[in-house]
Amino acid sequence: MRDVDMSVTADDGLSLAGTLTLPAGPGPHPAVLLLHGSGRLDRDANTGRLRMELGPPLAAALAKDGIATLRYDRRGVGATSGDWRATGFADNRHDAAAALRALAGRPDVRADAVGVVGHSEGAVHAMSLGAHPQVGAVVLLAGFARLGEDALRWQARMIARDLPAPVRPLLPALRALAVRQLARIRTTSTDVARVAGMPVNARWMREMLDHDPRPDLANIKVPVLAITGDKDIQVDPADLDEIRRLVPGGVEVHRIPDLTHLLRRDPGRPSVRSYPRLLRRPVDNDLLAQVAGWLAHRLQEIRPAERMDYP
Repeated sequence: MRDVDMSVTADDGLSLAGTLTLPAGPGPHPAVLLLHGSGRLDRDANTGRLRMELGPPLAAALAKDGIATLRYDRRGVGATSGDWRATGFADNRHDAAAALRALAGRPDVRADAVGVVGHSEGAVHAMSLGAHPQVGAVVLLAGFARLGEDALRWQARMIARDLPAPVRPLLPALRALAVRQLARIRTTSTDVARVAGMPVNARWMREMLDHDPRPDLANIKVPVLAITGDKDIQVDPADLDEIRRLVPGGVEVHRIPDLTHLLRRDPGRPSVRSYPRLLRRPVDNDLLAQVAGWLAHRLQEIRPAERMDYP
């Protein structure tokens, strides 16, 4: 296994800095594009002290099965220039499509055997790539299957449920404040706006709130593996049923006991207050093995004649 620097040229000409992990042995190799969740995340899904560290272990697990992996720094993060706060939800989607084209165009990658793995927001963008003619398999880790605003409201309810006891009497006031702030963001027209005195990525929020991934799910024609943890409090695990219903092709769904949104297991009560503790642990090994094994089975068995082209 070896890592090589790889840059992706976005639609507007911006260079997205990334890492391509290649398995041992001669190519071309099957390959996967890895898309991370929301926030100011680098190619490994890290930001500040919150270090998800999803990129390296997943790339290593896939390399063992002969699959290459591309991951990249978002706009305004790491080695990629730009303004993170001015980047929209649609920009992230377009950048993912550009990265997919760049990956499939490499001579050391099999263009007929490329998959996409997305986590959280990345899973929603992976849904949009599922109908792309160069995609042969899709893995959705903690992806929601409802209107973005509905997904955000569900997340807020779950997080509020676990507020410390002294704060709970303030919950009605906090909910009212959140509703006002959401309404304020919806009235904005700029990329960045100040809400409660803080700069907010307003365009990303507006676009995310209005995004409905269900049409994308219904357009996927390739095999799908959808996994959400039973202890996820940011994405409703029940959305797995909607994914199963909507995807017209082969779909495999798993609701993993004790798995959290951070892709670590926790036998206790799910809470965002446990996140710092959980992030000191590695990504769940069983999950990595499950994803790598599923992709190896799907991508390595694809023959060029099986590639499907869509209008």
